Amino acid sequence: MQDILTNPLFYLVAIPALIIVGISKGGFGGGVAILGVPMLSLIIPPIQAAAILLPLLVAMDVVGLYAYRRTYDTTVLKLTIPAGILGVAIGWVTAAYFSEAIIRLLIGGIALAFVLKYWIGDKAEKEAPKPSKAKGIFWGTIAGFTSFVSHAGGPPFQIYALPLKLPTILFAGTAVIFFAVINAVKLIPYTMLGEFDATNLTVSAVLLPLAPISMYLGVKIAKVISPQLFYKITYFGVFLVALKLIADGLVALT
Repeated sequence: MQDILTNPLFYLVAIPALIIVGISKGGFGGGVAILGVPMLSLIIPPIQAAAILLPLLVAMDVVGLYAYRRTYDTTVLKLTIPAGILGVAIGWVTAAYFSEAIIRLLIGGIALAFVLKYWIGDKAEKEAPKPSKAKGIFWGTIAGFTSFVSHAGGPPFQIYALPLKLPTILFAGTAVIFFAVINAVKLIPYTMLGEFDATNLTVSAVLLPLAPISMYLGVKIAKVISPQLFYKITYFGVFLVALKLIADGLVALT
């Protein structure tokens, strides 16, 4: 524990990572929040990074739930939350059988294809599609599964939710509530798997004050940014995340 708590390099990485995660979760749908585990993994093992981040994510979610308590899309949540919980359960049961490198490559590839389709595909569509039950269940399950593995549920959720073209605040609130539920559910398997040891919980406690502050910044940013700029930033963020995931997966396999 002392090695982490007294290591200046850890804080040089952990503090920016936590701020990025909070701002992303607070106002940008959580996509860029996927960078939290990879950034911390530069200093500590990925599993430990995920365990340290989860209590902080839950603390952020408390702020987000209050901020967006009246702003969310019920139809989207009814489809994605049960599916997301199923995805967490699948991740828990199969945790010992899936390589994290493969998961990163898969999600990175899907996210990259999604962004490229948006950038170079047909932009003539005038109306947003209605929420699809099949798509909501599928992508909600994938989001829950990848969120369990490495808090990487943002891109799958956005693959389903972004094309719906919800207003900025409505999209952000819906994403915040979805991941608040998923993160709360993840506390059960993480505890049963023994991830919350004294070391990880102590590090989480040291970083805790930054969690609500960064989340609050994200909420404020989302309320003043234009929808057009919001979606440009979000899609570009997903693009960067996709490249990072693919790179990490390839390095891990070599």
